[in-house]
Amino acid sequence: MNIKDKKILLVDDETEILNFVYKSFDKEGFKRIFKASCIREAEKIIRNNQPDLLILDIMLPDGDGLDFFKEIKRCSDVPVIFLTAKDEDMDKLIGLGLGADDYITKPFIVKELIFRAQAVLRRTYREEVVKDIIINLGNIKIDMAENLVYHGEKVVSLTAKEREIFFKLYENKNMVVTADALSEAVWGDETDGYEQSLMMHISRLRSKIEEVPSNPKYLITMKGIGYKLLVG
Repeated sequence: MNIKDKKILLVDDETEILNFVYKSFDKEGFKRIFKASCIREAEKIIRNNQPDLLILDIMLPDGDGLDFFKEIKRCSDVPVIFLTAKDEDMDKLIGLGLGADDYITKPFIVKELIFRAQAVLRRTYREEVVKDIIINLGNIKIDMAENLVYHGEKVVSLTAKEREIFFKLYENKNMVVTADALSEAVWGDETDGYEQSLMMHISRLRSKIEEVPSNPKYLITMKGIGYKLLVG
């Protein structure tokens, strides 16, 4: 799953904010971004494009974002991040128990919004992607749904961090994934200082998915750059 292929709908009546957020997501590599300045426009986009994530302002010129959210949830499980400028809106959101996936208060740092959007997309759509995946590496089989590695009669499980690393590599199979990108997938934005830990987890992962871990055929080190998972 490449979360940057997911469709995101931005709904905000402040044109400057809307355009800035739109351009920022585009710059980060999201290419399926839609924008609306009111509920009427948002309804049309939802009907025609079925977005995978809504970033929704609570205060809109033609209605209440919370009421709009309740309408959406009657027929869709699309995740929603709320934008709110007032504490009472946040209190109402929490008090109503509407099941929003996240919220962020204005003014906000757009990088933080993008980070939260990525987190919601990963959390929402990861299980959809991995539930039926069986990966064969030679005589070794990795069952992502069960989180198990089968090597003949030997069966071992992946730790949570090994699974995150392996899944990131599998998402980008046969391509180089930088050490920073792998660290971010496991530890978030704060990647400094995790180089040795990443190497340790890669070594343990190899011991589970390679026939000869000291001479890997599948999880390859790209010296000075990162790693590559070779999948036929």
